[in-house]
Amino acid sequence: MTDLTRLTAPAPAPAAALAPAAAPLPVVLAGARGHGRWHLANLRRLQHQGRVRLAGICELEPLTTEELAAFGLQGGDRPEQSADFGALLDSTGARAAVVCTPIPTHTDLALTAASRGVHLLLEKPPAASWAAYARMADGVRRAGTACQVGFQSFGSHAVPAIQDLVRTGAIGTLTGIGAAGAWVRDDAYFRRAPWSGRRRIGSTDVVDGVLTNPLAHAVATALELADRGTAEDVLSVETELFRAHDIEADDTSCVRITTTGGLPVTVAATLCAERAGEPYVIVHGDRGRITFWYKQDRVLVQRAGHGPEESVHGRTDLLENLVDHLERGTPLLVPPERTGAFMRVVEAVRTAPEPVALPADAWETRYDAPGGGARRTVHGIDGLVAAGAESLALFSELGAAWARRSEVAAS
Repeated sequence: MTDLTRLTAPAPAPAAALAPAAAPLPVVLAGARGHGRWHLANLRRLQHQGRVRLAGICELEPLTTEELAAFGLQGGDRPEQSADFGALLDSTGARAAVVCTPIPTHTDLALTAASRGVHLLLEKPPAASWAAYARMADGVRRAGTACQVGFQSFGSHAVPAIQDLVRTGAIGTLTGIGAAGAWVRDDAYFRRAPWSGRRRIGSTDVVDGVLTNPLAHAVATALELADRGTAEDVLSVETELFRAHDIEADDTSCVRITTTGGLPVTVAATLCAERAGEPYVIVHGDRGRITFWYKQDRVLVQRAGHGPEESVHGRTDLLENLVDHLERGTPLLVPPERTGAFMRVVEAVRTAPEPVALPADAWETRYDAPGGGARRTVHGIDGLVAAGAESLALFSELGAAWARRSEVAAS
């Protein structure tokens, strides 16, 4: 097992010598298929740089020789594989783990790692309920292990740049934050796993809705730009949850969070867009606005007395940040406490009434998904989602015929 003292910054070396580099951090990846493939590629990238060593892969079904070869893992370079996460951490001497598994498993796997002193990059959402999140956060805190939650947008250098603009009054007094996400997902998306599109399985919470999983970044990033990321920052949450697909969870929804300072944060999102668009957050001020396309790290500033200013920013990888934290004490970008407000939203969605099925005349089936697959499209939803971010209004307030206030609930 790697000695923790080797993960701290070395003392300055004499001028004639170079300080030894820290040993690569041994990492186990839990969940290497689906989105886990992105993490596998990222681990390989960092392994080539000497920052980490992919020590193990935890999957119910081991990756095949062909799957491993696709990532350049051959011969002695292949990591150990096991379906037993705890045993794999023990046998590999892992000092960190990336958890990219179904949402309901996050808390137990995080606590399994923490009990062994293993640090974490935990995919979003960190848990399916407030109780599970609190149990996870308390467990890693008690264990003294580092935990980074996988909201990659928080690594964008645009985030502190926007926060600086707001603090210095570039757009005047902050009046609200709006976010919009219009994505296309075909019917097969909701069959990709047994938990897809589910609110719960038996007594186990899943909460795989548009706001809490696929477009969770829109919610979390909006709260981060409002500088209201902790649980204590949330005063109330209003939800309007709908579904066009034949699923339990919501695929077309909006939420309005009122912060303790009275600032409204409204997010409108759908997986039934007419045309797929880049999700974005609008920071509204009384003398201007800032639009942030968070997947592209692109920022547009529009303010009184200035022409439009557009910029593209760099990004810090969250696993690299975790390694830097362990080696040099660099602050974590997304510790669990910075996702408390987001988890208040998850809890509001979890406890809200069941999503309302949209009437048949509100959507249509198209066969233009990749590979000719079928998908459902809600009429006019692209404009409605954009209007929500623009006006900070909910669907029912924007006049959608299927969003009558009597059919939705506030929590």
